[in-house]
Amino acid sequence: MLGSIALSSAAIFVAELGDKSQLMAMTFATRYRWWQVLAGITVATTVVHLISVALGFGLGEMLPGDWIALLAGVAFLGFAAWTLRGDHLTEEEKSKASRAAGSAVLVVTVAFFLAELGDKTMLATVTLATSHDWMGIWIGSTVGMVLADALAIGVGLLLGKHLPEKFVRYGAATLFAVFGGWLIVDAVLALT
Repeated sequence: MLGSIALSSAAIFVAELGDKSQLMAMTFATRYRWWQVLAGITVATTVVHLISVALGFGLGEMLPGDWIALLAGVAFLGFAAWTLRGDHLTEEEKSKASRAAGSAVLVVTVAFFLAELGDKTMLATVTLATSHDWMGIWIGSTVGMVLADALAIGVGLLLGKHLPEKFVRYGAATLFAVFGGWLIVDAVLALT
């Protein structure tokens, strides 16, 4: 289980770098206290990643392990391309985040829950859960995402808009590509 926690923490932390969720975290941190934003992110992430792990576990039970590894490798190459494309908040999304009313934790929780459905971090969690300990993946993916968004909040509060976005995006895409290539080579060797 510890290996699954470490693997998913690292993979989801990388997946979250430069993601729209990090931009949302920075935006919310300008309106609410940092701990309220982090609490909302943690609640939303815990629920979304539980759903993701359930989907991944179900797929893992239905498909052979070597084929899952091959599909996971291809998925991680796709995540690399998705990361290179980058995410940006639209003016409408920025406006919604800045004028949201009500409990800060509830507002952030709902916003992050909706933003993460179908996002690359959710899909990466599904992928990892197909062939690893589901509890470890759930814990690790939640920790990885919360840490990445906490980093975004901290960096955003300290540096404002002077973030090296291209460096972060290219670095994360490279890590995804390396990991995806490794999974594909490993799966092909196992299938032959």
